[in-house]
Amino acid sequence: MPSLKAKLSKLFAKIIARRIQKWANKPIETQENVLRHLIYNAKNTAFGKDHEFHSIKSYEEFKTLVPVRDYEALRPYVDRVVNGEEDILWRGKPLYFAKTSGTTSGSKYIPITKQSMPTHVKAARNAILMYINETGNIDFVDGKMIFLQGSPVLEEKNGIKLGRLSGIVAHYVPKYLQKNRMPSLETNCIEDWETKVDAIVDETVNEDMTVISGIPSWVQMYFEKLIEKTDKKVGEVFKNFNLFIFGGVNYEPYRAKFENLIGKRVDSIELYPASEGFFAFQDKQSEKGMLLQLNSGIFYEFIEADKFFEDNPERITIKDVKLGINYVMIISTSAGLWAYNIGDTVEFTSLKPYRVIVSGRIKHFISAFGEHVIGKEVEQALKDAIENTEVSVNEFTVAPQINPEKGLPYHEWFIEFENEPANQIAFINTLDKSLQQQNSYYFDLIDGKVLTQLKLTKVKKDGFQTYMKSIGKLGGQNKIPRLSNDRKIAQKLYELQLTK
Repeated sequence: MPSLKAKLSKLFAKIIARRIQKWANKPIETQENVLRHLIYNAKNTAFGKDHEFHSIKSYEEFKTLVPVRDYEALRPYVDRVVNGEEDILWRGKPLYFAKTSGTTSGSKYIPITKQSMPTHVKAARNAILMYINETGNIDFVDGKMIFLQGSPVLEEKNGIKLGRLSGIVAHYVPKYLQKNRMPSLETNCIEDWETKVDAIVDETVNEDMTVISGIPSWVQMYFEKLIEKTDKKVGEVFKNFNLFIFGGVNYEPYRAKFENLIGKRVDSIELYPASEGFFAFQDKQSEKGMLLQLNSGIFYEFIEADKFFEDNPERITIKDVKLGINYVMIISTSAGLWAYNIGDTVEFTSLKPYRVIVSGRIKHFISAFGEHVIGKEVEQALKDAIENTEVSVNEFTVAPQINPEKGLPYHEWFIEFENEPANQIAFINTLDKSLQQQNSYYFDLIDGKVLTQLKLTKVKKDGFQTYMKSIGKLGGQNKIPRLSNDRKIAQKLYELQLTK
């Protein structure tokens, strides 16, 4: 018999679904209102004064006065905020800084304000409510829920608290979920990831876990340790586990492995959270893509990825986006980020309503010979290669080999298999054929004998975990790049003798 909380969640889900449908049915008007609101609220900030926010009356004026920036370009303003100044990028001071790892600038400090913080919490909540509204499934509501995340212990910098986004969000778990939520605060505060996962296993192994959430690669580690401890599939340990919530990476390369670890197929909800904002979540089990959050204090712009590095590439709003094109996503937010390039590329799967998939990172690609292979393409190629086979993959990354000892250059795939292909040649052929079909430039380079067929290098069991540990990025929100345009990761894998 469902509890009162479970029954109320169904009613609340209907209310939220109607609210979401209301703004989703008026997407362009919703986004225009968001932009007006953002500009009005920031017109007296240092950034607003420098960029003449008082005079902006239209989107055309906004994009004329506010150039696209990445973190390094916005940093002079961010540094002033970090130093304790008020009214710089947004009114007053931020509530938090989400601390992230930068590639060129060390740590990044992404502001989270009183206005932006609730949007992170509501989007995560609404993703679950939309699932309840669609499926009617409320069985999980009364069970235990685990969110594998960073430590909630926060530091302080000039009166502003800072930490990892997942650790900050941990302080905002609604009261009605507090009794259900795991792990304990004490376990959640453990910094060492391997120690933390062991503690989580000990805490949860005898509980009625119904919802498990986290980045797939780290949830996989948790599942493997559970199986090691109990000698049972996860679905046998947690008989009522029926909902997996994930974000950060594409689930498809992990799906077969997960279903084997769990022993059954469970429903899943994909999220698209980031320190800069909670951008989208899966609103339909039957639809591909995630609903873009148009009413969450975020104004979106898009630039075609293929044209991004040209001089003055065209910036457009959702009004002009098209299906099937790879776009760099640019955001302006109630946290004080303005025409900010977060580095992600997205592709629209639906325009009514606006749904997206994350196709990769604008800096994560292989174009050593002009092929511009992106994350979505290598993920699809791998999916094609393992379809209808017993092959199971734990993790992978791809790098170019420009100067081989002999023969033509090629793309080198580093794959950690759970179950290896019975026919390795057929597996490689399918991978390469899929990539050629998706990317005409890659096809032309193979056809023109500029590149030769990709090479497969197997990575030892837990090799990628060892690699991440070696660079101090094991666990939390850290992810292996699907591909890169250099051989830094490849070289490290060889140096650590993680290949076989």
